[in-house]
Amino acid sequence: MTPTLYTYARSSASWRVRIALAWKAIAPQTVPVDLLHDGGEQHLASYRALNPQGLVPVLIIDGAAIAQSVAICEYLEERFPQPPLLPSGHLERAQVRSLVQAIGCDIHPLNNLRVLQYLKRSLGHSQQEIDAWYRHWIGIGFAAIEAELTRCDSWSRCLGNAVSLADVFLVPQVFNARRLGVDLTVYPRIVGIDAALSALPAFAETAPSKQPDFA
Repeated sequence: MTPTLYTYARSSASWRVRIALAWKAIAPQTVPVDLLHDGGEQHLASYRALNPQGLVPVLIIDGAAIAQSVAICEYLEERFPQPPLLPSGHLERAQVRSLVQAIGCDIHPLNNLRVLQYLKRSLGHSQQEIDAWYRHWIGIGFAAIEAELTRCDSWSRCLGNAVSLADVFLVPQVFNARRLGVDLTVYPRIVGIDAALSALPAFAETAPSKQPDFA
């Protein structure tokens, strides 16, 4: 049974799952969910019935719907363990998950579309103020991640020499940072790792610009 992925080209959470699926050599059927058109298709009753959170991505597999990119990626790792996205050692796994959560739990939620829309529509902030908000939280998060990465000898992966979920989460966040004009020159380790990873097919072929709904 071919899984179905509800996705949005520019969604970093969706891109994480696209990378993980590609890494596992799984080619899903994709269903674009436009987060902006007519107020956002994620608010439609038909989509809310699929995912009451009204967020992307959602993976449909074996007749069940799984939401939240971390949960989806962990499921894929457990269900399809080869090639792995988590190292074998307990400590190394914890270190990867720490970086995953630094991005997925600390950076991304503060800069998610619905938060930015609330700042503008409900609180009346200007686009300039919203962009400053975005760059502020990216800066705090990336500074901490850069410090963590300097403990690793590799300049091409977040941890060791193998691609991990930390890498899967880092590249889409760097894309978002660039899109909002964040100065990345102060994060040489992040930039170097992003460049190395972006050349890999699983990352390059799932990039936003390669998606049919990219605009």
